[in-house]
Amino acid sequence: MTETTDIASLIAPRGRLRAAINVGNPVLAHKRADGSAAGVSVDLAARMAAQLGLPLDLQLFETAAHSVDAVTQGQADVGFFAVDPVRGAGIGFSAPYVLIEGAYMVRSDSALTDNAQVDVAAHEVVVGQGSAYDLYLSRALKHARILRAPTSPAVVDVYLQPRGDVAAGVKVQLEAAVASHPGLRMLPGHFMLIQQAMGLPKDRGDAALQWLAAFVEEAKASGFVARALAQHQVQGAVVAPGVQR
Repeated sequence: MTETTDIASLIAPRGRLRAAINVGNPVLAHKRADGSAAGVSVDLAARMAAQLGLPLDLQLFETAAHSVDAVTQGQADVGFFAVDPVRGAGIGFSAPYVLIEGAYMVRSDSALTDNAQVDVAAHEVVVGQGSAYDLYLSRALKHARILRAPTSPAVVDVYLQPRGDVAAGVKVQLEAAVASHPGLRMLPGHFMLIQQAMGLPKDRGDAALQWLAAFVEEAKASGFVARALAQHQVQGAVVAPGVQR
């Protein structure tokens, strides 16, 4: 077998590249009116399949948690995730290809003015269940309580019921809510910087992960990721720096 064919068989043993796409994160992908998906992660999946010489099957998920489960359990061959040690138990990650800000949103009459004021026992923080923000805040918040919305896009709806004192999630998504709903405002800055990477089931082996790592670095260095961000008019994300070797 050629080297490409050999790598393709390691990454996608069924002969088709099954890519898990999280359409719940608007920075990465979204559903069109016809039900198909578009976005940076979709473009990267198509590029990867073409380089491996494989047909592409997109598997669409509404939450990051379900996308993680699909890859961890081998039901998908590759996915697009925020790097997190919990997810790393079953997924091998590339270096990040984009960086995304995670931010807090509050009501206009809230006394909160700074991210450091959030973590007190009297506060409840609304976050999407199983999201990178949920995983991070579950470790970082020592006093505030976490209220989990079913998905990341549902955070704003849950917060507007109204429930909770603070909403947490993708900065650009929360900024859109502030623009469309009077009585909301952002806390300045961000509470975390998401490293968005590609990942394979760990059992695909080191050679497969090394190929994926090189693929991501080339996609960044060639300008492919930057062009995809611009084409899809993505706000709130920047291309991650290349890995120094």
